[in-house]
Amino acid sequence: MEISVVVAARPDVPPQEDLEVGVMADRLGFHELWIGEGWVWDAFVLATAIASRTDRIPLTVGPIPVSVRDPVMIASAAASTAAIARRPVGVALGTSSVRYVEAAHGRSRRRPATALSESAQVVRALFGGRPVDFDGEVISTHGYHLRLDPPGGPITVAAFGDRAIEVAATHADRMVLDLVSPDLAAEFRSRLHAAAARVGRPVPRLAAWIPAAVAPDPASYAQMMWSLVGYLEVAGYAEMFRDAGFVTAVDLASQGADRQELFDALPADAAYRVGLVGDAEAVSDRLAAYASAGLDEAVVVPATAGDPGGERTLTALAALRAG
Repeated sequence: MEISVVVAARPDVPPQEDLEVGVMADRLGFHELWIGEGWVWDAFVLATAIASRTDRIPLTVGPIPVSVRDPVMIASAAASTAAIARRPVGVALGTSSVRYVEAAHGRSRRRPATALSESAQVVRALFGGRPVDFDGEVISTHGYHLRLDPPGGPITVAAFGDRAIEVAATHADRMVLDLVSPDLAAEFRSRLHAAAARVGRPVPRLAAWIPAAVAPDPASYAQMMWSLVGYLEVAGYAEMFRDAGFVTAVDLASQGADRQELFDALPADAAYRVGLVGDAEAVSDRLAAYASAGLDEAVVVPATAGDPGGERTLTALAALRAG
């Protein structure tokens, strides 16, 4: 199982910290660096800035919300970043949330699975250097092709529901999950295998974003706990959190409790239960559980509070990866 690193562009992290995580991941020889599209940076600008300060690490940008950026925007931005970075750049496509797409951007999130499927088809064609004429139900484009070299990286689809898994099986090189337990990763692996068999394609690689803190100090552990609060408010995670023992916090989230109430309701060891948290031996055992579940790539989201650039965590993970 490969270990990659993600810069998640979280609003509670100083922006400069994201650049430092990218530099650290390159210096320590990680497989790939993912740059998330979030509330802080433009993801392609951040990817280009990181590329200017690193030597060789391949980049994947996203998940990019397909209701916010159309396929031409996505492919041309990836090709532009790759031309400046002089290395492969991939993209991850996703549907994001109502809060981000409709509230923040004022865009319609109508028929998200259809938009995801059609965007993946057009991005795939553009990454192949071909002109595209496409009339879909949500997406359309005519006569455009990249004037720069194709970006050369993989196309990833972020999936949770059945329709998104079908899109990944049909059009993607890789499928990515976010914050899943090993048991849930095994379930998604099975569903992805079944979907790929139905469409007659090789099974895409399976990756997952997983929060990580090796030998966390109080500041880095608190940062991880606050990141879990954000997931309590997202549809689709309730069952996993209930299985992990967060019943009170899940119930409060469904009732609209504020963030401090949700934080206080989490068990003190919550991050240990759902992340890569603990000493090096415990984290190694947890990584082995993910590998046994069929995960091809663990994409770690390092805690940076109390650990600038995630250096302590990433150095420990690099040693595990080398071992």
